[in-house]
Amino acid sequence: MSAPITPYLEISQAIQEVGGEALRKCYQCGTCTGTCPWSPITHFNIRQLIRQGIFGLEGIEEFMWHCSTCNHCVSVCPRGVEIIDVVRAVRRVYSEGGLLPESLRVFVGGISSRGNPWSGDPGKRNDWAQEQFPLFTEGTEYLYFTCCTLCYDPRNVQVAKATAALLTRAGLSWGLPSTDVLCCGESIGKVGDTMQFERLQGVNEQFFQEHGVSKIIVNSPHCLYAFKKEYPGTYEVIHTSELLAGLLKNGTLKPTKDLGGITVTYHDPCYLGRHNGVYDAPREILQSLPGVNFVEMARSREQGYCCGGGGGGLWTEREKGERLSDLRIEEALGTGASVIATACPYCISMLEDSVKTANADDKIQVKDLVELVVTSLE
Repeated sequence: MSAPITPYLEISQAIQEVGGEALRKCYQCGTCTGTCPWSPITHFNIRQLIRQGIFGLEGIEEFMWHCSTCNHCVSVCPRGVEIIDVVRAVRRVYSEGGLLPESLRVFVGGISSRGNPWSGDPGKRNDWAQEQFPLFTEGTEYLYFTCCTLCYDPRNVQVAKATAALLTRAGLSWGLPSTDVLCCGESIGKVGDTMQFERLQGVNEQFFQEHGVSKIIVNSPHCLYAFKKEYPGTYEVIHTSELLAGLLKNGTLKPTKDLGGITVTYHDPCYLGRHNGVYDAPREILQSLPGVNFVEMARSREQGYCCGGGGGGLWTEREKGERLSDLRIEEALGTGASVIATACPYCISMLEDSVKTANADDKIQVKDLVELVVTSLE
């Protein structure tokens, strides 16, 4: 990567203007580095990144793209520093200067030109539905907002179809957005491109307001985070795991097919768990399915291990040995599970890649919770 276009001290001043109070609260105790999942396997040091941001030290550009914004450091910080805000501030200053890794340039380019990170045709956003499912209209109760990854990634399209089938089977009043909507923008915001995030937010907010949207169903915890915490409107946003846990509990959905005694472990998505506090619903789902033996990995719930896909990580190239999802698959295999379940399209993509890398296709499968529920109802 080329050298910064402004002196480091000037960059530091810009970072402090954006990072503000978060930078001033840090007293460099190093607790963040001690809990960061990247520290044992890379040269990334979150404490050093913060220090460089404060004092304008050389080398900050070598660290700033490693963070996957998993929120582990924030959850243990004794000063309550919003460390992810610091990371965003650093990235914002650099991204506005055009200094992005090549892989992230493709990601940002797709957002800029087509409104989604996969450079998918915007007019084909709902093609996965094959006109089998309704569009949201005024008077519909729930908007089912499908993440871009569910719309354009062939593996995750299966999750979108399974979710739509369950919503229909449950008899809910729901509909898909038109192709006017764009990416929720959560990941582009974490990369530091504030202008792009605000553009996406504005387009989606306009759709929500014009169509009277008040309740939103999402598969992606990243959409959940964006709509609940970053959008100005007030919406009742529910993740599919929370919705399905309720439908199973009240008997609206009744799983009857025995899944054959399979052993399933669960991977907590960072943006569902640490960022949004949803831990119980996924486990309640798995424990309600007949023929499922549920086992926990050593690192779970609040201590869950990141897959590496957040903060732009899904689109960032990693060296061999520097993929958190590879380590996560090793942990899952260590439980004896033949299925690792999760509830995030980013996690699905990262974990599936790692299963292939490990040549473990015949040992373990990656499934979304929704897919397991559909199977149990057949």
